[in-house]
Amino acid sequence: MFEVSVEYTFAAAHALRNYKGKCESVHGHNYRVQVTVAGEKLSEAGLLVDFSDLRKGIRDLAGHLDHQFLNDISPFDRLNPSAENLAKYISDGMSGQLRNQGLEVRAVTVWETDTSCATYRS
Repeated sequence: MFEVSVEYTFAAAHALRNYKGKCESVHGHNYRVQVTVAGEKLSEAGLLVDFSDLRKGIRDLAGHLDHQFLNDISPFDRLNPSAENLAKYISDGMSGQLRNQGLEVRAVTVWETDTSCATYRS
């Protein structure tokens, strides 16, 4: 099994619902997202997937989150915009994009800070 990972960054604000503490107030992060995909077969060029194609897929999915208030964007207008929920949202979206290529999303990690992250593994 081969694995390939790429990263994407964006800036956004959010306010955590049902949270008692300062993160309940509106605040922002410079998010870093790492997506790891896996597959059995390499192309004739010896690639599982082109890094730039994978990064474009993440950008197409998460680019609309950049410089936005996440609480106003579906599904986070209903779902708490935590790092955990962002990781699952990106994993689900990327899985849909990659399924027909014989690839599976192994993990999505979302960093809110340099030292704090959440990972969703499918």
